[in-house]
Amino acid sequence: MNPRLDSVHWNTKDEPLKVRWPGGHSPSKSHPTEAITLAHDTLLRRIELRLPEDDGSPRVFPFSVAALQGLDALELDGSVCCFVGENGSGKSTLMEALAIATGLPTVGSVSASRDRSLQAQARLAKCLKLVWSSRSRRGFFLRAEDFFGFARRLVEMRAEFKEDLEAIDKDYQDRSEYARMLAGGPVNRSLGEMEGRYGENLDANSHGESFLKLFQSRLVPGGLYLLDEPEAALSPQSQLAFLAMIKDSVDDGSQFLIATHSPILMAIPGATIYSFDQRPVGNVGFEELEHVNLMRDFLAQPERFLRHLWTDDD
Repeated sequence: MNPRLDSVHWNTKDEPLKVRWPGGHSPSKSHPTEAITLAHDTLLRRIELRLPEDDGSPRVFPFSVAALQGLDALELDGSVCCFVGENGSGKSTLMEALAIATGLPTVGSVSASRDRSLQAQARLAKCLKLVWSSRSRRGFFLRAEDFFGFARRLVEMRAEFKEDLEAIDKDYQDRSEYARMLAGGPVNRSLGEMEGRYGENLDANSHGESFLKLFQSRLVPGGLYLLDEPEAALSPQSQLAFLAMIKDSVDDGSQFLIATHSPILMAIPGATIYSFDQRPVGNVGFEELEHVNLMRDFLAQPERFLRHLWTDDD
């Protein structure tokens, strides 16, 4: 029986997040997440792509993206699928088109289908055919860039609620306690709901802590989650906590599609990994990934790389 993460917790900004394993067990060094397994059937089973017919004229974005040329379908055989590739390789473009095609809500931003900055991706979404094992309308689409804006907005909203309550107290200082309670009721309810879901002091948390709290508050069983570079908000330690949340959610029947540069997230056992650096896009094993081998080589001998990159021109 594989060990399970016993707990993941944090206290303050100054105290590191801790990951505790039952009986002191920890995964092997060769595979830091070997304890995580994927056992459930997928919700979204296959993504088919039919680009417009080539009429001989130059293709425009997003149909000009090299990774999309010759791509007929992606099979989603596991509960977690990672899109991997260099910046500009097309993984985020396809993820955004999927968000539009699935109709999932976007966390912290206008829905992808109504986002004017994604008009090109909307054209790509019309070329996608989604084959479902079980159609799910639960879940969400989350981009790291949207999270940072959303977290800031939550802090601003909390401050605005507090200011509104102070103004009500001032305006009703000569009125009864009951009248003041009635006047402040809607604001108190909104503030209570927000703090109950996201915590009382999001501004006192690090970005990683806020991200994990936000993510956990939005998870529901049987959801489909499209995540674009979620590691941008997370330290390596927080990424391990994030993996634990993914594992628990997979156990509840959820599915994750993740565009990522993080070898930690790519290492989820059983995950399907598609490299957008290949032509056509292809299924790649963890040990074959250039991201993984480059990171491993750099950490083993950083001086070997820095000797060529960090030199004095004089």
